[in-house]
Amino acid sequence: MSNSTESKEQAKKSNFIHLQIEQDLKEGKNNGRVHTRFPPEPNGYLHIGHAKSICLNFGIAEKFGGKCNLRFDDTNPAKEETEYVESIQKDVRWLGFDWEDRLFYASDYFDKLHGFAIELIKQGKAYVDDQDAETISQQKGTPTRPGFESQFRNRTPEENLNLFNRMTAGEFEEGSHVLRAKIDMASPNMHMRDPILYRIMKAHHHRTGDKWCVYPMYDFAHGQSDYWEGITHSICTLEFEVHRPLYNWFIDQLKDSDYRPRQIEFARLNLTYTIMSKRKLLELVKEKYVNGWDDPRMPTISGLRRRGYTPESIRNFSDRIGVTKVDGMIDVSLLEYSVREHLNKVAQRVMGVLNPLKVVITNYPEGQEEELEAINNPEDESMGTRKVPFSRELYIERDDFMENPPRKFFRLAPGREVRLRYAYFVTCNDVIKNENGEITELHCTYDPASKGGNSPDGRKVKATLHWVSATHAVKAEVRLYDRLFNDEDPAGHKDVDFKDFLNPDSLKVLPECFIEPFVKNAQPLDHFQFERLGYFNLDYDSTVNKHVFNRTVPLRDSWAKMQKSQ
Repeated sequence: MSNSTESKEQAKKSNFIHLQIEQDLKEGKNNGRVHTRFPPEPNGYLHIGHAKSICLNFGIAEKFGGKCNLRFDDTNPAKEETEYVESIQKDVRWLGFDWEDRLFYASDYFDKLHGFAIELIKQGKAYVDDQDAETISQQKGTPTRPGFESQFRNRTPEENLNLFNRMTAGEFEEGSHVLRAKIDMASPNMHMRDPILYRIMKAHHHRTGDKWCVYPMYDFAHGQSDYWEGITHSICTLEFEVHRPLYNWFIDQLKDSDYRPRQIEFARLNLTYTIMSKRKLLELVKEKYVNGWDDPRMPTISGLRRRGYTPESIRNFSDRIGVTKVDGMIDVSLLEYSVREHLNKVAQRVMGVLNPLKVVITNYPEGQEEELEAINNPEDESMGTRKVPFSRELYIERDDFMENPPRKFFRLAPGREVRLRYAYFVTCNDVIKNENGEITELHCTYDPASKGGNSPDGRKVKATLHWVSATHAVKAEVRLYDRLFNDEDPAGHKDVDFKDFLNPDSLKVLPECFIEPFVKNAQPLDHFQFERLGYFNLDYDSTVNKHVFNRTVPLRDSWAKMQKSQ
């Protein structure tokens, strides 16, 4: 199914957000417009939770024939970098979405926000507070106890305007003054208790440079940015539900029109065995617990891409988990199922041996080679077939041989016959060992009449093994990735550092593997199913002389198994 066809199929499905938008359209709100936005902060790489929001916002625009903006909420220059801006744009495009000419930044509105703040000061609705952050926080009270007013709350508009202008000019030190809205210190909603609008930050901004010494708070910039862009539906996660009255209060003060973006909240994505905090992910990167933001063990979109996940699998996963108003935990095996399901349809099949054991076919003529026909993907006949070279010396998986097998072991053993996939029946005759008693190679004979893996006399074997020709194999490094954490909820334990749950076996590197020569000209991110082993893709670290493969997921499907048992 093409990306566009797949998106159209998903667009037919509805959730509670779609139903609310449909009601707005029936009532003629916003002149029939539907305009959403995806508003990331450029303070880290996007993760799988952001992918859900991307799919939701761009999907809504597509479903209702509307538009979706990409807007960076870049109000904190101390934590923002151009690297993050570029990575976010790359991730959104990779997922299959296009903001066209609608790329915006909160910094586009710094002048307008500053002007709005001055108007609030003149109207007596904002004041400069000289107290430090800890004192202001204490004065705000608690959800069950009202706060009390700052001693600076009743300054005159003229005095406040003078102080704010001096803040803007860089006259004061960071932390010495803030601009606060004058709302209600007794409000049951803590966010309405004279929230901070501006703080002093003498930091270089990635877009505005050193123009500003004061920067708007996220809450002050977010709603107005939506308003000025003409956003009709502001889709947020549940933690912003209590911010909604504050956003509405700000827009009420603009008094430009009756128009107001409608904020709708949904439950954010939580995955088992996964950290979804950008702050904690940054900690893993900076302290080198992982090899960067795109480490294939990371839940970042760039990490999933490098591991071999496809945009289709992530969109299908987002569609599968749906949109709710209730927080919950999604089993990460469902995400793994989604990529496995897609790769099963599209991945090129090849044979690879990760833990090689040499096999010599003693009755196969020395120097002889032949090409055998193999199926590229049984799920898609249009992918055709390929030629696999066969020769006297092969590699099989060491785990596919046992010298003294138990009763239910049906693979290769002394005196036992098995099928080599697409090739011949072979029988093990001799086991060669080194001086330490370790098995170094097997000597086998083959049945020339069983070419293609079929016996002319109808005899049956109980096992079919994958293999590669030793003469033609591509030597490769294979990286076996597992879950980064060995606890279902690594961030959910009080007084325990989430890093204590890091999985020491999350990466195993196999330096000497052998893959059939079909992969010789593969490009980074090309997907393969190594038959009987799992799904793999070529890593960026690969060179002409060194192929490096990442395991995306094994073949075993724990989600499907769990669903079947239920």
